[in-house]
Amino acid sequence: MDSQAANSETGTPVSHMERRAIQAPLAACLIREFMQELGEEKALSIAANAIQKDAALAGQALAKQIGQNDLAQLSRVVREIWAQNDALTFNILVENDTELSFNVIGCRYVNLYEKSGLSELGFCLSCARDEAFARGFNPHIRLTRSQTLMQGADCCDFRFTLQTGQ
Repeated sequence: MDSQAANSETGTPVSHMERRAIQAPLAACLIREFMQELGEEKALSIAANAIQKDAALAGQALAKQIGQNDLAQLSRVVREIWAQNDALTFNILVENDTELSFNVIGCRYVNLYEKSGLSELGFCLSCARDEAFARGFNPHIRLTRSQTLMQGADCCDFRFTLQTGQ
C-alpha cells in the first residue's frame, strides 16, 4: 500500500508521521495568526474544517489508489500507514466486515507535537482528520471516538463501523 509522497529533493518516501512533522509548523503559524485576528474558537473551527476537507480528499484518493474501500482495507491503512515506523501502538478489539475497533495506547504523534511546542494544536492538526478521512475513504464508514491520548486520555478509542443497507 503506497500512499507516501516522495521527498522532492531525495526521491525517498515520506512517512505519514514525517508528513505531519513537515506540515505542522506552517499550519500552526497560520492558525496562531488567525487566532490573533479572529479569536481562538473561530480560528480553530476554520482550521479544523479545512483540515477535515483535506483529510476527506486524502481518504478518497487512497481508496481510489487501492481500488477497494472496505474495513479490511482501512485496517491496512491503520497498520501500514498511520502506524508505520511504530508511530502507533494499539490493541485490536474487533475486526470483521462491519466493525474495526481498537485502542491506541501509544502515539508518537503526541510526542511529535509536544516536542514541537504544538501540543495545544495536535488534536486539530492530526486527530480531527480521522473521521473525515474515513468518510472520504468510504462514505458508509463512521468513526466514533470518545477520547484521545492527544487530549490527555489513557487511550484513543477508535470504533469504525460500516453502515450497511444505505
